Amino acid sequence: MVIPPQANYSSTSFGMVAMIDDPLTEGPELSSKIVGKAQGFYGSASQEEVGLIMAMNFAFSEGKYNGSTITILGRNTVFSKVREMPVIGGSGIFRFARGYVQARTHQFTPSSGDAIVEYNVFVLHY
Repeated sequence: MVIPPQANYSSTSFGMVAMIDDPLTEGPELSSKIVGKAQGFYGSASQEEVGLIMAMNFAFSEGKYNGSTITILGRNTVFSKVREMPVIGGSGIFRFARGYVQARTHQFTPSSGDAIVEYNVFVLHY
């Protein structure tokens, strides 16, 4: 059982769970070419800081990576300048993928909660 969100009692929103289905683009600009989707979920898993547990797939829909995915599962302390999370697998070209991503927030709008995040992916695959 997931604990109900503690937004009224916790500055970290401990217990909150959200789904992701966002465009995956080449760059941070809204006009950047869409190359796939970032899909998955995250939950607020820390009572002391804003620390998320993230499970996310980069599902590619362009070029030689079309139909392939990279899967990330890890801890994301969103107010840290750089966050590192492991790549735990993939499909298609990225079958048996292992590696890590480094996430950096490019832009964050507190009033809406919207963010543009840059992910640099370092991956080994067969």
